[in-house]
Amino acid sequence: MSTENKDINKDQEGVEQTIETKDETTTEQNAGDEATTVEEELKNEIAKEKDKFVRLFAEFENYKKRTARERIELFKTAGQEVIESLLPVIDDFDRAIVELEKEGESDHLTGVKLISTKFKDTLESKGLQEVEVKIGDDFNADIAEAVTQIPAGDDMKGKIVDVIVRGYKLGDKIIRFPKVVIGQ
Repeated sequence: MSTENKDINKDQEGVEQTIETKDETTTEQNAGDEATTVEEELKNEIAKEKDKFVRLFAEFENYKKRTARERIELFKTAGQEVIESLLPVIDDFDRAIVELEKEGESDHLTGVKLISTKFKDTLESKGLQEVEVKIGDDFNADIAEAVTQIPAGDDMKGKIVDVIVRGYKLGDKIIRFPKVVIGQ
């Protein structure tokens, strides 16, 4: 073989080695790129799952707080229906006391007053309060219900002239508005 052929063979071997080296480098880079891509995908997936978990946890905490508030509200007004049904009994006691006072002091009056007081105290311990409206107060439609208007002097115009039915509230909620007569 001639020197020229030897040189060509060496050049060809050098080119083949260079090509092989480039192929190995490209393969290594592709493998590195694939590893990076897989790693990024896994990181993204972990981030998504973590975000889902945090949102689910926050939603559960909100649910617990909401149900606790609802439970407290339910306990506050649980006896509302029962107490509302007992309000006419309070009215009857008040009417009975007024009628017995017309006859003068007696054992019956004392007994009815004791029972009425005990009954009212029991309901007050459960959160019942009377809505305070007095004759001569300015009429406020937010806390009282006007049944009728009657002619009155200038000093009683727009004011409460008479309280027909007492009003009551349970906690902060008015369960029966007082019925009043206002001056015109």
